[in-house]
Amino acid sequence: STSLSDHILSLKLNRPSKRNAINNLMLECLANEILAAEANGHVRCIILTGGRDCFSAGSDIKEIQQDGISAIQNKKRMKHWAIIEATQIPIVAAVSGVCFGGGHELVMLCDIVIASEKAIFGQPEIKLGHIPGDGATQRLCRLVGKYAAMKMILTGESVDADTAFSLGLVSEVVDHGYYEDRAREIAQLIALHSGKALGYAKDAINAAYDLPLTLGLERERTNIKLAFSSKDQKEGLAAFFEKRKPNFKDE
Repeated sequence: STSLSDHILSLKLNRPSKRNAINNLMLECLANEILAAEANGHVRCIILTGGRDCFSAGSDIKEIQQDGISAIQNKKRMKHWAIIEATQIPIVAAVSGVCFGGGHELVMLCDIVIASEKAIFGQPEIKLGHIPGDGATQRLCRLVGKYAAMKMILTGESVDADTAFSLGLVSEVVDHGYYEDRAREIAQLIALHSGKALGYAKDAINAAYDLPLTLGLERERTNIKLAFSSKDQKEGLAAFFEKRKPNFKDE
C-alpha cells in the first residue's frame, strides 16, 4: 500500500497472511513504485515499512518449492532488485518484528534503518539447505565484516535489535510504539533538502562500497560539480545569505 505527501512516499509490504513473504510479484510492485517516484521528480524520500509484528519473513518459500532456482534467479526478479538498488531516492526502512532472508536483503538496500526494539534480523536460508541468493553474502560482509556475517549466515541464527545496532546493521533502535514516527521524522528531515543534492550524495556514498578510495573521491568530485550546476544549489546559497529558508524545486 502507498501514500504520498510532502515529498515523501510511504510504501508498505502488505501480504500479512503470508507474513509479508517476498514473492516476484511483490518485488515487481515495489520496483514499479520506485520507477513512478523517479518519474514524478519530486519524491525526496521513501519510507518502507512492513507489519508491526513482522516486517518480512523472507522470500516466498511456496514459490521456491514450486519453481526451484528460477524463483530466485530469473531475469525479471534480478531487474526489479536492480531498480530498487539503483534508485537515487533515499529510502528509510522502519522495521519491527521478524526481518529475515529476502526481507533483510531488501532492508540492506535501504539507506537508513530505524528498528523497533522488537525487531529481529536474520538470514536463515542455511536451515533450508541453501544459501542467501539476493545479495546477503556480499552486502552483509560489507556492512558488518566477515566474522559477524559468517556467524549469521552459517548458523542461520537471528540477532536482536540491539545486537543489529552494535553491528551497524541499523541506524537507530527506538521504542516499539515510536519506530514508525521516528522513521517519518527522519524522512521529513531528508525531504527538506533538494532531491538533486540528495541523489548525488546517496550515489557518492554508495560508490564508497564499490570503488577504491581514489575512484570514490573522483565520483564525489563529479557529483559536487553536478550539484553546483543545479538551480537548487544557487537557491540554497542565496537563501543562506538572505537568512531565509530555501525553496528547493528539485531542479
